[in-house]
Amino acid sequence: MSARTDAELLSQVDRFCVGPAPDWDALLELGLRRLACETGSIHVLDATTNLLHLRVQRGIPEAIRPAVERIPVGKGMAGLAAERKAPVGACNLQTDSSGDVRPGAKLTAMKGALCVPMLDGSGAVRGTFGVARRDEHEFDAAETSLLLAIAARIGRALAAPGAG
Repeated sequence: MSARTDAELLSQVDRFCVGPAPDWDALLELGLRRLACETGSIHVLDATTNLLHLRVQRGIPEAIRPAVERIPVGKGMAGLAAERKAPVGACNLQTDSSGDVRPGAKLTAMKGALCVPMLDGSGAVRGTFGVARRDEHEFDAAETSLLLAIAARIGRALAAPGAG
């Protein structure tokens, strides 16, 4: 995609972040569509419990939804992205041996996956944005940077007074 297309996408993200609460469905759909992914989720951090709470998801099997409703920081790809304040990826969830991928992730039948932290302007974690696709895929620097930019816009919106 071109820089212009990415700039237009980020402008859309900004519009979906306006108001008392972001349009979670629209934000997830933008990320999934742009990165050619079938599955994804957005979690928001509750700093008092140190748990990531699911706000929206697409394609997560019913059998593992209870496990992704609330994720402790430091567990699984989303929890690790929040803990490290850095992207966590896997070329193939089915065969990953890094220790970053939880066993339940294999039930998604997805392979290429990427989860990034949603950081606010001060660098505090506000949540995570994760995407996955059916084929083996190593997300490149441009794709990772774009998802980080989307996530940062959401993180800054969540830091605004009264946001949520």
